[in-house]
Amino acid sequence: MSDKFFRWFKIIHAIQARPGITAPELAEKCESNERTIYRDLRALDTLVPITNIGYGKGYAFTGNFAMFPFNWTDEEELVFTMLPSFVDQTNLPPGFDSAYDKVMSSHYRKKRKDAELLQNVTDIIQMGSPAYRENSPNYLLQVIQAILEEKRVKVQYHTQSRNELTEREIAPYYLVPRDQRFYLIGYCHQAEEIRTFRLSRFRSMEMTETHFDRRDFNLKSYMKNTWSIERGEQQIHFKVKFSADVARYIKEEELFISPKMKDMKDGSLLFEVTLNHDREFLNWLSQYGPDAEILEPVSYRDVMRERLEKWSRLYTS
Repeated sequence: MSDKFFRWFKIIHAIQARPGITAPELAEKCESNERTIYRDLRALDTLVPITNIGYGKGYAFTGNFAMFPFNWTDEEELVFTMLPSFVDQTNLPPGFDSAYDKVMSSHYRKKRKDAELLQNVTDIIQMGSPAYRENSPNYLLQVIQAILEEKRVKVQYHTQSRNELTEREIAPYYLVPRDQRFYLIGYCHQAEEIRTFRLSRFRSMEMTETHFDRRDFNLKSYMKNTWSIERGEQQIHFKVKFSADVARYIKEEELFISPKMKDMKDGSLLFEVTLNHDREFLNWLSQYGPDAEILEPVSYRDVMRERLEKWSRLYTS
């Protein structure tokens, strides 16, 4: 956003906070000059109902116009909270205490309403529970709060492949739902790289006061060519033929990647996709049995044949 738009928001907030503020005062607050402020006011007049309330009396909004919320930063909230301890109480005008209390009351009421809304949202999201544990902690609300507030979390994480419990500090970037479970994608300070964590494997979690910055991290680029959640370093171009019996159902599948699909004359569907890992895709493909035939790569025809032969031996022995 350009400096001009930042200045416009400053002007709007300043007029809302102090109706009657003058152009010279706005110029000082916006670190600009009066000529620029007058030009901004003319431009803003087409967007918000600003009026000059009289010669030398400054500017205000007409009617009941107001911009809410102010969206305080943590720094701004802290400064305002500590304001009474920094000013000379004996020089404060009458009404300061009540005005201050009203502002803080409104601010905390909004924070409480936001927290309640977030709690209601997480309450209606039904997460699956691991079969091996009757009662698993649900950290969904805490993770969402940490993401929104851009604060690191400290967790105990169970790595299933090594059956190991580790302590980690994570900058939580994104929460990704996959197959009735949630995954957290973020920067792991122990591994010093972006990692994907399954939420149900958190054994404990607490939000720290340490802020993080996503910087130039792009989720779409990070998940490029990923079938579901498991990422790899390969570039495998699959070409699959689905029979006419299931073609229409394949078109309805809600996928996390965009395949290339072509209807064939016999009603079958040619399905092409490039992936960086094969396991999740092959598992998905297996549910369609003989209605899904891998055409390319040829080597994966052998992989699927070996899998079918193994299953066959299991049930014929």
